[in-house]
Amino acid sequence: MDGPAKSGELTHIDGQGRARMVEVGDKAETQRGAIAVATVRMAAESLALVAAASGRKGDTLQVARIAAIMAAKNCSQLIPLCHPVRLVSVQVDFDLDLVRNVVDLRVQAEAVDRTGVEMEAMTAAAVGALTIYDMIKSVDRGASIESVRLLEKWGGRSGHFVATPK
Repeated sequence: MDGPAKSGELTHIDGQGRARMVEVGDKAETQRGAIAVATVRMAAESLALVAAASGRKGDTLQVARIAAIMAAKNCSQLIPLCHPVRLVSVQVDFDLDLVRNVVDLRVQAEAVDRTGVEMEAMTAAAVGALTIYDMIKSVDRGASIESVRLLEKWGGRSGHFVATPK
């Protein structure tokens, strides 16, 4: 059995190059959190429908919010080497930018556990963005998910991380 990865090494690969689930049993249970954002670009007409909650399938943002929360809760079922964590909060917010024609979907996930929640936040943002696409695709097949990225994480041994602005 291999020990913990050294700095600069991939943690989910053992000494023989095999995939492995990282050992977290010796870590303290602490309050941990992460914020991720996904950006969905669409036509101005589509964004107007989203803003008015008048899409053909219903209120796009409310459906995306529920999908994002469900994704965070099921992250360890979707990402093979991700540990299940005890989420205590998942908050999903939207910023509609009528100048850039984008929806920024922001997810903040928090847990009390032995490992971080950045994968839960990023998975929630990605699934929320996919849901927005699904809700508008009948009127805007050219819509695109431009990015999913971690903005911030805190708690645990690795400390506080804040991404540099893009």
